[in-house]
Amino acid sequence: MMTLGEWLASPWRRSTTAALAGALPVLAFPAPSLWWCAYVALVPWLLLARTAPTARRAAYDGWCGGFGFMLVMHHWLLPFLHVFTVVIAALLGVLWAPWGLLVRRLLGGAPSRRRVGAALLVLPSGWLLAELVRSWEGLGGPWGMLGASQWQVEPALRLASVGGVWLLSFLLVAVNVAVAVLVAIPRTRVPAVAGLVATAAVTSAAWVWSPRPDVDDRVEIAVVQPGVVSGANGVERRFDRQEQLTRRLAGQDVDLVVWGESSVGFDLRDRPDLADRLVSLSRATGAEILVNVDARRSDKPGIYKSSVLVGPDGPTGDRYDKMRLVPFGEYVPARSLLGWATSVGRAAGEDRRRGGGQVVMDVGDGLRIGPMVCFETAFPDMSRHLAGDGADVLLAQSSTSTYQQTWAPGQHASLAALRAAETGRPMVHATLTGVSAVHGPDGARVGPWLGTDTVGARVYDVPLAHGTTPYVRFGDWPAHAALLVLAVWVAAEGVRAGRLRRSAPEPPAPPARTAHESPARPGR
Repeated sequence: MMTLGEWLASPWRRSTTAALAGALPVLAFPAPSLWWCAYVALVPWLLLARTAPTARRAAYDGWCGGFGFMLVMHHWLLPFLHVFTVVIAALLGVLWAPWGLLVRRLLGGAPSRRRVGAALLVLPSGWLLAELVRSWEGLGGPWGMLGASQWQVEPALRLASVGGVWLLSFLLVAVNVAVAVLVAIPRTRVPAVAGLVATAAVTSAAWVWSPRPDVDDRVEIAVVQPGVVSGANGVERRFDRQEQLTRRLAGQDVDLVVWGESSVGFDLRDRPDLADRLVSLSRATGAEILVNVDARRSDKPGIYKSSVLVGPDGPTGDRYDKMRLVPFGEYVPARSLLGWATSVGRAAGEDRRRGGGQVVMDVGDGLRIGPMVCFETAFPDMSRHLAGDGADVLLAQSSTSTYQQTWAPGQHASLAALRAAETGRPMVHATLTGVSAVHGPDGARVGPWLGTDTVGARVYDVPLAHGTTPYVRFGDWPAHAALLVLAVWVAAEGVRAGRLRRSAPEPPAPPARTAHESPARPGR
């Protein structure tokens, strides 16, 4: 019978196994939401990479695992970007090739306790490096960071207030490394158990000593979700439906009404009739309305996605233009080279323009809101900066109408819990077609989510809290610490290699010839 090692000797079988192992952590995210599996989901991948026969094969194991992780995380893009989704996953998977090398270097063979102890710091740091690089907007942004799988776990949300999603990712990888060591290298169980105890201690310390947001006020915020509107004149009919739903809020003492992304398809300067209808709605509800305009601007060239606040006297002048755009969805990177993507999928036919900076808007009665648009909620630095600039409520306007029957809406809505916990500010995630969600300043859910099949307007009693979380104050310090750990480890490896070279015995010198000896001639 063929052993596992013999079966994995085939490069294709091993690569396929690595891709499947890399895909396992996705089960911890919505829609499956098996959050607990994130604590062991990396173990098969780790066990495979540590047994790689060569360093090159370990790099392939890392690459293939990263490819599987990225492809399954973004599988809902396949019907729209087609083969380009596979290309993107393969390119992003390369970021985990160095991680595969690190796994083999630190856990391969029969590692010492010192190497296992180093692995508990270096391997999570290597994972964070991959997440840090792919968090760049041009590479797709930080969608699907491992720590984001813990959005519904209260102790994890408390940790997020200390070190953001970065700290959660670091600790999850550390737990997986410790479990892999206990499974495959039991003779070095002491540092593995110590790593698990240290993780538990960090979580307990955060639970006891991290500041809790104290609720000091409440506001009533309404979310309007019109559902899918398609066919001829869809933009006009969507506006009509949102108008009807908003009028039902009259008399409910609402402080703010929020419409989703692309809820208005015309520049309000070009369509004063629409602006007048919004003013009428504001007067009827007694609240200002935050809409999102996706249209060509009349005052500057290009198409912008803009959050615009409209009050009883018209647009207030507060406007936020989306800064971070979705690659291929809202612009095509290096369009001269990759413009062919528009012919095989639904990539943007014309690039949207970027805004110049974040904006905190003043709503009546001293309420300050920090708007973001769709994809931007994946970036923890954006919500952190809004909280630092004095926003009382974080607001996200989104539209996932293209991906209604996929895992994307739930994954997107879950980010609101993390951003709220990180900043100590409540977050309202309003979409055109679901999933809309509201989370309090501790990340806990406020009221029900509005699913993709929901059409309506719902008022949420949103708790407000003030103060500064450690994450807002100190920023992405776990990512910086991870870079420091990697730098120290590389330096230590360099010193070790230098010592080995100096201590290696010199090869024996060739015997010297005497004067009467001559080189042998050919044929003699």
